[in-house]
This record gives sequence, C-alpha cells and structure tokens, in this order.
Amino acid sequence: MNGAESLITTLVNSDIEVCFANPGTSEMHFVAALDEVKGMRCVLCLFEGVLSGAADGYARMARKPASTLLHLGPGLGNALANLHNAKKGHVPVVNIVGDHATYHLEHDAPLTADIEGIANAVSHWVHTSKSSEDIAKDGAEAVFQAGEGLISTLILPADVSWGENPAGAAAAIRIPTPRQVPQSRIDAAVSRLQSGKNCKIIAGGREIDQRRGLMLGQLAKATGASLCTDVFPTRLARGAGTVVIDRMPYLAEAAIDYLKDVDHLILIGAAPPVSFFAYPNLPSMMARQDCEQFVLASPGDDIDEALENLLRRFGALDIEPEVHPLALPELPSGGLDVSTAAQALAVLIPENAIIVDEAATSGMPLFPITAASRPHDWLNLTGGSIGFGLPASVGAAIACPDRKVICLEGDGSAMYTIQSLWTMAREDLDIVVIIYNNCKYSILELEFSRTGARGGVPGPKAASMLDIGSPKMDFVSIAQGMGVAATRATTAEEFITQLNKAIQDPGPHLIDALVPPLF
Repeated sequence: MNGAESLITTLVNSDIEVCFANPGTSEMHFVAALDEVKGMRCVLCLFEGVLSGAADGYARMARKPASTLLHLGPGLGNALANLHNAKKGHVPVVNIVGDHATYHLEHDAPLTADIEGIANAVSHWVHTSKSSEDIAKDGAEAVFQAGEGLISTLILPADVSWGENPAGAAAAIRIPTPRQVPQSRIDAAVSRLQSGKNCKIIAGGREIDQRRGLMLGQLAKATGASLCTDVFPTRLARGAGTVVIDRMPYLAEAAIDYLKDVDHLILIGAAPPVSFFAYPNLPSMMARQDCEQFVLASPGDDIDEALENLLRRFGALDIEPEVHPLALPELPSGGLDVSTAAQALAVLIPENAIIVDEAATSGMPLFPITAASRPHDWLNLTGGSIGFGLPASVGAAIACPDRKVICLEGDGSAMYTIQSLWTMAREDLDIVVIIYNNCKYSILELEFSRTGARGGVPGPKAASMLDIGSPKMDFVSIAQGMGVAATRATTAEEFITQLNKAIQDPGPHLIDALVPPLF
C-alpha cells in the first residue's frame, strides 16, 4: 500500500466519502489510488473555486466534511474565495494539496510555492506530511482537526504519495463532540433575560435546524425577548412548521435602526453584529455603545444542550412557539421582475427542497415571501465572497440526492464559477438554476451610492465598471454548451411554466430569467 492509498483508505475509514478534485501531475498517484481503494467518490471540477464551494455545500448538508484535492499552491490559491466562505460559515473541510516531491523543492521549479503560507489564510490547521509512513496518521489528524466546523489543510508531497507505507491506513477518527456551555454562562444569560430590560437573542452558527429554531422560539416566548438570526445564517430550516424568526438586516442603516432599542444582546452561535463595510459617518458596530453583548455559546459549543438548560430554568419546555403555517401567495401574471419571480418560487418550492441563495439584489424580495412556503433548507453566502451559489448547489445535490436543489443566482455572480454547470451535467445532479439576468452589478451600484463616492453618482467610466450588459450574456447557450438543459423566461407565465417543469423533471436545468434591476 503506497502513501496515497493509505491516505484515501484513512479518509474512508473516518466516513469521508466524497472528494472534489482538480488534480495535476503531483497528484497522479492519489488519482491512481482511487481505482485501488473502494468507498471514495471523486467529483471532477474544472476550476478550484468550484470544488471548494462544492465542498462547502456538501458539508453543510451532509453534516460532515468533504475532502478536496488541489494542485500545488496556485490550485489552492484558486480555491481560496470559497474556502473563505466555508471558514466564515463554520463549515468543516479537509483539503489535500499536492506538492512537488520533497527532493525537488530546492530547485524552485515554476510551480513551487509557499503552500503553507497560502493555506494559513483560510485554514485552522495546516501540516505538510514528511514521509509515506506518516501520511495515514497525518490524514487522520486532518479529519480530527476539521472536527465540527473547522478547515484543515494537509500538504501531500508527490514522493510521500508514491512511496510505500508499511504501516497502512489509520483507524477511524471520532469527531470531537461539541463543547458543553458552562453553567456560569447559563446563569448569566438567565440573569439578563430576567432583567426587565429589552433583550434580543441573535442565533447563528453552522445550522439552525427545525428543532433548534423551535427551542429558540420557546425561549423567546417564555422570556419576552425578541429573536433573529445573523445576517446570513449558514443553514436555516424554513417554511411551514418552522419558527417565526427575523433575519438581521444587511444594510448598516437598517441594522442600526433594528437594534436601537436593545439593551442586551444574547449571542447564540452568532458574532456581535458589525457592518459588512465601513461607510462615512456610520459606526462599524450595529448595536448602541451602551448595549451589552453577551456570548452565551460559540459555534463549536453544544447549543442545543444550552437551549434545553435555559428552557428548563424558565419552565418553558412545553411552551408552543410561534411557527409559520403554510401560506402561499397567488401565482403572478404579466411582466417578469424580481417580485413576480419571488412569488412564483414561493408557490412552487417543493417540500424538502434545498435553496442556495446568491441572488444578490434580485434576492431581496425572496427571503420574506418564501418564509411560509413548503418546508425547505436555505443556504446563505456566509463570507460575502462571490461565486458561491453554483458550486454549493453541486455539493448540496451530491450530499442529498433525494432532494431538489434550487440555486438562486445573480448573472454577475454566476460568471465567477460558471464551470459548475459542467459538473452538474457530468454528475447528472438534480438542480434547478435560476439566473436573475439584469445585465448589471446592481449590488455595486447600490454600494457606490451608499459610500458617497463621487457624490454617490458614477460618471461614465465608473458606470461602465458596474454594467455587464455589453455584450449581453446568453446563459441558455452557455448552459447548453456545458450539457445543461436551459430555457429563457421573459414573462411571469413563462417563468412559472419553466420552473414547474424543471422541478418536476430530474437532472440539471437552468432558467435564464430576464428581469429589470430592482432599483
């Protein structure tokens, strides 16, 4: 058994069964080992930013790490944007990065790079394996370090990969259990919730599933505290039967107003709310300076146990929280815009669907109008790095092949990782991609105005940097060229017909929805 075979066997032993890959020369023995070791599904992606985003989407839905296979420092560099998103979302990923043979590094070949330095920017743990005999235990340690919500990067020199490993594979690694929240923090939260002051609970972390959401609703109802998620929760259970819960506003001005009367923030898996960007004459922190921000639990803590303890303290285990009934809007007709598209989606979301949201400004009406649709999970862009939606949909579909995945994607964002369509077709994934095609970087137009640059009004050169309509992108042709069935919708009726068909039919479909900008 060579090093690569022992590494893959170790990963499989620890229940890591999917590897998203874009290999090169240094990884050929790892690729060869895929034919020798049973139990690893390897998914080819044409760009590293696709495979890292796919690993993120997979891990969110599978509730365990995926692995990636990357080619040297440049390949890892191409993957950084979506690894950044995974890190911000507390999503576990195990990266395997090939490197030159150990004896070749001294010659500074063209692809030689500081892989550890690159990896440190987006990893909680980085290690270079020194010998074939070490690689299996190093792989096991990488799985352990990824744990619940961390990113580990293991660097695999080519000679470590091809050399014999007489020790063989390592045994399965048990992922660490979440940390228990100390009783002192439970007591402190109780004291604040009983203070008579205005309290708001902000929930975040890796996931707010239906059970956790209901417990949060019970706690809010028992204590009179208001309740919200952070701006972009990593994974959120929504729809009929789920708790009624606000989402923190994205715009700084709206967030400041939203929190203006709050005296205590109780943070459960969430970070203190800050503005996404700095703006002239606006503070970075969204809460008042005299508002106390208390961290009850971090993302790695046992949040469910902490909530149960709080509910016992308030005698609230049997309280009925406020939940959404099934409430669908009327199907729209006439012109297609972001509002009519949102109405149609709200009606047609199938039960147990997975929604991946990178619709940017076109998505603003989507979240509120789908709150009482059929039950579904909603995945958000946690780190703000564009190019998340299409790859994350690939990973989610591989993790949950029995569930329909619907990707809500802006036209500009789609072009960052458009190669994802090819992988959708190659793997025959059950994904509906909706492109909100407004021919603009509308989010940047909004931000240009908010920053006050040039008085908030772009000149002709600046305006051209925000316009992607010349030439117009033909997403139907792009999708069909990569093997994905595609249609174009220009009216609400066309959109409804096409979306309904795409939901009913298996396999990947793309709808190029021509919509005007929201503003």
